[in-house]
Amino acid sequence: MIRVLVVEDDPVAAEAHRSYVERVAGFAVSGVVHSGADALRFCERTAVDVVLLDFYLPDTHGLTVCRALRAGGSDVDVIAVTSARDLAVIRSAVSVGVVQYLLKPFTFASLRDKLDRYARFREQAVGPGEVSGQADVDGMLATLRTPGRRSLPKGMSGETLQAVTEVLTAAPDGLSAAAAADLAGVSRVTARRYLEYLADNGLAHRRPHYGQVGRPELRFYPG
Repeated sequence: MIRVLVVEDDPVAAEAHRSYVERVAGFAVSGVVHSGADALRFCERTAVDVVLLDFYLPDTHGLTVCRALRAGGSDVDVIAVTSARDLAVIRSAVSVGVVQYLLKPFTFASLRDKLDRYARFREQAVGPGEVSGQADVDGMLATLRTPGRRSLPKGMSGETLQAVTEVLTAAPDGLSAAAAADLAGVSRVTARRYLEYLADNGLAHRRPHYGQVGRPELRFYPG
């Protein structure tokens, strides 16, 4: 199992990320922390293979955490999960060894793809030995690259999709469109559209919920 530390200051997002990671075969969450200092302490005391790292932390920047890990001799890999779009930040992330860079907001499918590619890279890079040539090097590095993300349907936004995805992920017993709307702060029609989108793309599933009276209510569950 690939051991993951989730570093995210927002508790709801942290729980969503933990849930996402645990749904990917071959990965296990070793811990969840909410600050840079806690991340460094955790890595000192507990074996971790990869850190799922938010860059905007309450006590420091994620890049500072990366540099501190390297200065301390840690070879743990880092997958950045952040809203940072500044080119200088992205260049710095590469320079400190960030192996994957995932922009918020994102769906479970996007994170799963990053983790699957990272797992394939580890399988090829583990252990002693040498590559036979340039083609092998190129092939290993290519496993970390992700094709361009499919655009959302017209009229849908990534921010709203992320909000609906997070409230659904935090509701293992399922949500109606009305309940999702209240939690995500959107209209019922909007919530229903995004929930249907998640279900149609295999990121959620729907089934009727039978109450005591009246017609069954359609409820959505994390995929």
